[in-house]
Amino acid sequence: METTSERLKGRVALVFGAGAAGEGWGNGKAAAVAYARHGAKVVAVDRDAALAQATSDLIRGEGFAAQAVAADVTAYDQVQHAVGVALESYGHVDILHNNVGITSQGGPVETTEETWDRVMTVNVKSMFLTCKAVLPLMEAQRRGAIVNIGALGGVRWTGYAYCAYAASKGAVNSLTQSVALQYAAKGIRANCILPGVMDTPHIYNQISGFYQSTEEMVAARHRLSPTGRMGDGWDVANAAVFLASDEARYINGVELLVDGGMHVRCN
Repeated sequence: METTSERLKGRVALVFGAGAAGEGWGNGKAAAVAYARHGAKVVAVDRDAALAQATSDLIRGEGFAAQAVAADVTAYDQVQHAVGVALESYGHVDILHNNVGITSQGGPVETTEETWDRVMTVNVKSMFLTCKAVLPLMEAQRRGAIVNIGALGGVRWTGYAYCAYAASKGAVNSLTQSVALQYAAKGIRANCILPGVMDTPHIYNQISGFYQSTEEMVAARHRLSPTGRMGDGWDVANAAVFLASDEARYINGVELLVDGGMHVRCN
């Protein structure tokens, strides 16, 4: 997926969760590269400095502008540091992309309080903190696009018992809509992408525990999609580029399902 354009020329994209959790293309890594290929200067942020640097190096290797930042998105001072690097490097922030998220297995009985709190902190509080840091900048320039990565699991059952994850992604939808409406008249848009079953490095680390083998997991997830196959990080990245671009200038507060039609099925 090496399509390039200038549809984001002059924009600066701050991507939280820009590293991949293993070999291949995660949603955040693909989004960071896609933003760059369409003209944006990218600040790639990840808790793991090496992963952030790898994404930045890849972007630079293709001849585009990028900076790497190591930051824990659940700590406001570190979020502010990442924003500061973006301002120091490029002068402004036009696109805020929130990709950080974790899953946890189990329903209400199996899930511990500690796990519940951790999932809510990483998946929801992180987006609150990044919005808190970036929205004043966007308001001052009267321009900005926020792209939050939610999940199909935030609006319907997907076959996995992970109540904390589902609840957190439902909260992401509400947070996105709240920001979208509060700042709509100030030139700022906020939208949410809801991926379905995706083939990314993340699933091999956090979802494989539901299955006896990797092969069983992959086959089962392919079957969940009406298309007969999982999507991938580029499906999410391409949607993100669209939502961040002027082509989506009148699209605000939406939950864009990127799931091959899985949300329409009742089984």
